[in-house]
This record gives sequence, C-alpha cells and structure tokens, in this order.
Amino acid sequence: MRITVIGAGAWGTALAVAAAQAGRDVLLWARDAAQAEAMARARVNARYLPEVTLPPALRVAGGEPAGLQVALSGTDLVVIGTPMAALRPWLAWLAQALPACGRAEVPVVWLCKGFERAQPDAEYGLLGHEVAQQVAPALRVGVFSGPSFAREVAQGLPTALVAASAEPAVRAALVAAFHGPALRVYANDDMIGVEVGGAVKNVLAIATGLCDGLRLGHNARAALITRGLAEMTRLGVALGARAETFMGLTGLGDLVLTATGDLSRNRQVGLRLAEGLGAEAAVHTLGHVAEGVYSARTVAQRARRLGVDMPITEAVVSLLDGALDARGAVERLMGRDPKAE
Repeated sequence: MRITVIGAGAWGTALAVAAAQAGRDVLLWARDAAQAEAMARARVNARYLPEVTLPPALRVAGGEPAGLQVALSGTDLVVIGTPMAALRPWLAWLAQALPACGRAEVPVVWLCKGFERAQPDAEYGLLGHEVAQQVAPALRVGVFSGPSFAREVAQGLPTALVAASAEPAVRAALVAAFHGPALRVYANDDMIGVEVGGAVKNVLAIATGLCDGLRLGHNARAALITRGLAEMTRLGVALGARAETFMGLTGLGDLVLTATGDLSRNRQVGLRLAEGLGAEAAVHTLGHVAEGVYSARTVAQRARRLGVDMPITEAVVSLLDGALDARGAVERLMGRDPKAE
C-alpha cells in the first residue's frame, strides 16, 4: 500500500514513521524543499520530532505542490497533515490533481482538528468536512483522529485512533494503512461527531491548563472536564452528530489527553495564560500551532447561532480577546446561577 502524507509537522511525520515501520510504502511531503532535503539527509525531523529517527524506508521530499503530481499517480491514500488553515487550499488542489493523474477514487483524509477561520465572504468558520463539501465535493474524504501525542506514536507506544468517514471504503483504507501492533484503528461513520470532538477539546484544554496554572485543584479540573464534555456534546448534536460519539476516543478520550497531558500545546497555552501572558505571547513562546486559540471564537460563534449554551468556551474566548483576565474568567464561571445537571 502506497501512502502520501502531506505536511512534515509533528503529527504528519509521526504517522508517516508509524506507517513506514509497519511496512507501508510512505512518502512524506514537506512544504519547504530545504526542510525535506535536511530530513532526508539527517533522517530526523529536527524541528518537530528531534528525538525520533526516520525509518530507512520512509521517503521524504518537498517543495511546491506541482512537484507532488508524479508521486500521486501511484498512491493509494492521501493524508493531509497540515494545520487547519492549509486544509482548504490542499483539498482544492487535490480535487484537480488526483483526477488529472487517474487517481480520482483515492481516499483523502486529514489530521487537523478545529474550525477554520471564517472566509472573507462567510458568516462563520467551517469544520473540515464542510470545507471539503465546498471546494472538493467529488473527493472521497475522511478524518483520522483520536487521543494521541505525535511523539508517542512515532516512538511506537500503544495508541488508539478513529478512522471516520461516511464512505466505508475510506474507513477501510485508513484501517489498512495504519492498524498494527502499536496502533489500533477503530472505524466510525459519524464524521461530524469526530470533528466536533477534535475541535472543541482544544478549546477546553486551554481552560484546563488555565485551571491547573492557577492551582485551583483536582476538584476544579474534574468539574471543568466533565462540564466541558457536556458543552462539546451539545454542540455536536446540534450540528448533526450522535451523542454517543462523544463518549468514545474522539470525545472523552481526546479531551482527557489534551486537557491533562503536558505534551498538549493547547494545555500549555492555558498554563501560560495563567502566568499572565496574553494570547499572542502565549502562542509565540510555544513555537507551534495551538488550534484551540484559532478555533475558540468560531466554536462560540457556531454555538450562539444554534442556541447552544457553552459557558466554558465563552470564558476562553473572553480571555483570549483580553476582555477577562485569568481570575475573572474563573469568577464568571463560578458565578453562574445554579442549575440541574
């Protein structure tokens, strides 16, 4: 099986490593040709996964998308491992490139978790499957998600992920590509639920990082995660997801990992906000993309339009916008009127 992974960040590299170690034929495509050359020569992604050696069988290349056209002619699966902001242009390009090389039926899946920023002519930002419906409706698409840190996947530590798509063939392709001794892949047809879980958990991880940074205790953390899961489920169901999806790997599982694991970028943003840094400074010191920072406003916006109550998300947005400081965000949440669970 031939797999093309677009995007040589931590997550794209980790999955490419995992698939290559499992005997798949994998090409990892970097945006920067110089970065790709350095990775191919040194056999390490020095910027994102410096502690992981790239398998000898993993091919690395990069540059402008046009240079990828030849490789696509023999691929069986395309995995987009870029941040959410790059999903739209890559889907639009693949919608033209795959049919041009006779691979129109090849599944295209993405790893990014979040809502994209609203386009200039749009009222709100979209989830990945909504972006695909706009710019690449003929592609066979899916999302690969679940509780996972890139470093642990690349190191071969046990991980469980979810292959989500409305099309059985796409789910089957993901299972065939990545299921193995260290990586267990579950199939799910609730693509909306999987994507909502992946997007909202990043926002809630910022809130949990803030909670822990302020040393509010384990009781507060447990309450925040539990009520955050309720928020996530309400929004997902309003958008058409199944409630039970949020009790699985891409809901509760990913939320617990991202909210409590110190490898979580979004949790690290919350910890830095608790120290008094502003949102821009917190992201700058992190040095990596934290999707929750960019998705929080869209999550809140979609919730308001649907009449879904998401107080934790609203508090995070106020904090990121500078309308509240860390203590003020906590006081707002604790000062809400009593209600039934």
